[in-house]
Amino acid sequence: MSDALNYLIKARPEAMSAYFSFLKKAGEHLDPKTRSLISVITKVAAQTEKGFRQYLTRALRDGATPDEILDALLMAFPVLGLTKIIWAVEQLQEMDLPDFSLDALNTEPQWHDVILLEQLKEGTTRLTCGGRDLFVHKEDDTIRIYDSHCPHQVTNIPELAIEDRKLVCPKHGWCFDLATGDCIEKGDRPLTGYKWQVVDGRLQAWW
Repeated sequence: MSDALNYLIKARPEAMSAYFSFLKKAGEHLDPKTRSLISVITKVAAQTEKGFRQYLTRALRDGATPDEILDALLMAFPVLGLTKIIWAVEQLQEMDLPDFSLDALNTEPQWHDVILLEQLKEGTTRLTCGGRDLFVHKEDDTIRIYDSHCPHQVTNIPELAIEDRKLVCPKHGWCFDLATGDCIEKGDRPLTGYKWQVVDGRLQAWW
């Protein structure tokens, strides 16, 4: 929340309370995914970069697929026009989300080879596999595989952000427990995790 918005909430609490109540009531008959998709379109219409990135990640979290988000953008063409749709796609490309890559859009989910299990060290390792950056956390026989992007504003978290069993996003300080993926400081959303299996001694992940 911006400092300016905090100021208005304190300076005009009744008016701002009514405004937020209106926003909540306006979409109460829509499912979360639909609300988030509409919010994405409104941010594209206003060309608000921060808002677009925020609501894009929220739409993904609420169950929207990359294909559904692209469809929503194209369906809004009569209102948005090509220039704003291109702006939104440029934002997507800058965010470097693996689910929006051309290969991912044209491929059904499948198992991907990650690493030979005996080569995986205890603790957390950052790897690149199938066009995705991953954090692989191993404690004894327990393994967790996470997407490297922060769920807040999809910052691609670097290896230097690993602090023992914690991962701290350098952009806004969201801190995650690598044993569970849960956000334990600053934020309220977990890392994106992937299913895994071991086949012929090799660790595989599903996406």
